[in-house]
Amino acid sequence: MLQSIKQLYGNKLGASDGEIGHVKDFYFDDQNWAVRYVFADTGDWLPKRQVLLSPHAFGGLHQAGKILTVNLTRKQIEGAPSIDLHKPVSRQYEEEYHRYYGWPYYWEGDGLWGGMRGFPVLESPPTTVPSGHPAPVYTKHKRSDAHLLSTQAVNGYHLKASDGTSGHVCDFMMDTQSWVIRQLVIKIGHRFTGKEVVIPVSTVDRISYDDSTVFVNLTSDAVEKCPPHLLIPAVVPAHEEPVLF
Repeated sequence: MLQSIKQLYGNKLGASDGEIGHVKDFYFDDQNWAVRYVFADTGDWLPKRQVLLSPHAFGGLHQAGKILTVNLTRKQIEGAPSIDLHKPVSRQYEEEYHRYYGWPYYWEGDGLWGGMRGFPVLESPPTTVPSGHPAPVYTKHKRSDAHLLSTQAVNGYHLKASDGTSGHVCDFMMDTQSWVIRQLVIKIGHRFTGKEVVIPVSTVDRISYDDSTVFVNLTSDAVEKCPPHLLIPAVVPAHEEPVLF
């Protein structure tokens, strides 16, 4: 199932012992399009703190459909390493973060989530995270650099086709099983009267932060002929929960 990331902005976040804020942003790996962190706005609960939450921390979506469940306590989140999101997320910070929670490093191993393959959600870490608790280490294919981009920042980037500019990014469609962005939603034509189409991320050559541009290996005509974006709000039946959200 594909989920609009834009629809998740503002959704409340609930820890196992209380509300912790709401979804403000997502950080994805521009090498494989996997969402690595949810950026939580903690409001008055943790003022002046920036909080990242890994997909490992998430459980099912509440029946109301507007609360994302986090399988952590407020104390665990409060004790996690702090970060300044005015600077790029460093690999050093990520190592410290994953060690704190005892989660595997996604950048080591052959799978999308490091040594794990497929579904990224693990069992909840202990109620009290031991100091210096080691994360499992995988030694193959270690990636030394983080390649994380904010969906909020990339939203609005120009789309550069092989023969000229052809719209701008207005949303991301994420696979709810793997936390991987599968499609970009592109607004083409007039800002108000234009239409939205979806293009697979496999067509993206690169993303330029300096130029605020996503470069794709499609012509403008091919972009124009991409499938229309038909967003259908997800409905959560009262008797069941989705696997991820």
